[in-house]
Amino acid sequence: MKAKFIFLSFILLGIFSCKNPEARRPIKHKSGSYISKSVERNKAIFEKQEKQIVSILEKNKQQPYYFSDTGFWYYYNSKDTLQAPKPSIGDKVIFEYDVKDLNGNTIYTKDEIGLQNYWVDQSNQDLISGIRDGIKLMKEGETVTFLFPSHKAYGYYGIKNKLGTNVPIQCTITLNSINQKNENN
Repeated sequence: MKAKFIFLSFILLGIFSCKNPEARRPIKHKSGSYISKSVERNKAIFEKQEKQIVSILEKNKQQPYYFSDTGFWYYYNSKDTLQAPKPSIGDKVIFEYDVKDLNGNTIYTKDEIGLQNYWVDQSNQDLISGIRDGIKLMKEGETVTFLFPSHKAYGYYGIKNKLGTNVPIQCTITLNSINQKNENN
C-alpha cells in the first residue's frame, strides 16, 4: 500500500510539475493617453505653423509657390527650363544653403555652412529632412527657397542659442552639381 501511495505521488508530482508557467499580468494598465495628447499637441503645432506659412504665401502672391508631397512649400529663385535630370538615390550632389526664420532673420549664412557634399538617400549626413527631400526636387544650377514647418526642420530640439523649439524656417538652396551614381563607378 505504501509503495502504491509513493508511486501515485510521483505520477501526480510529474503531471503537475510539467505545467507551463503563466505570464504575470501588469499591475497598472496604460491607456495610451500620453500618445493621444502628444498627437493632439503636434497637430495643433502644425496647424499654427501652416497658418504662418500660408499668410506669407498670401503676402507674396506674385511668386508662384508649390506644395511638396512631403509637407513643405517652395518657390524657384532660378529654374532650369531644360530637361536636366533631378538627383536620384546614390547620386552625389554639391550644394550650398542658408537658414532663416520666417521673418527673414538669418540663423546660418551660406558661408557659415559652406559647400555640402551629399549622397542622396545614402548618407548619414546631419541634414534636416526638409533639405534631404527638397534636393530631390531640384535640377543642377537651380536655386530654390523652401518654407519648412518645424517637423521638416529642427523640430523639438531647435538650434542651441540660435533657434527655439518647434520653429518653422526657410532655406534657400543652390544645387551646384549632380554627379550621377553611374558616373561615380
